[in-house]
Amino acid sequence: MKCPYCSYEESKVIDSRPTDEGERIRRRRECMKCSKRFTTYEVIENVPIVVIKKDKSREVFDRDKLLSGMLRACEKRPVSISRLELAVDEIVAEIHNSLDREVTSMYIGELAMDKLKEIDEVAYVRFASVYRQFKDINTFMSELSKLLSEK
Repeated sequence: MKCPYCSYEESKVIDSRPTDEGERIRRRRECMKCSKRFTTYEVIENVPIVVIKKDKSREVFDRDKLLSGMLRACEKRPVSISRLELAVDEIVAEIHNSLDREVTSMYIGELAMDKLKEIDEVAYVRFASVYRQFKDINTFMSELSKLLSEK
């Protein structure tokens, strides 16, 4: 770490402590040349996830967009926002753990449907009807039949 006073490139860490609920680490350093002290912050570098949409276009993954879609599916259902936020956190963690920097919208949709199936079956069917673009009542009924047979 370069000293902000003399630009010497070596320093020693005197103190380290977490800040921002563990999101960053604050370090007090001392320059090995001029002995002046300064503070640095260490943060995790977030590499953005890119979503490949059905039309092959790409956009940066937006956690809020996923939460919004799941909230719409759960409208007027007994599902708390905190439960949905936890589900979205789990989906985001799964995407990050896959180590792929590009994921398809289909993959994200499947993850969301799996979570909604655990949380609320009506919300799951609502989400699936939009996500899978049910063409008619027969497609809708086959999804319901599948859901019932899994029980």
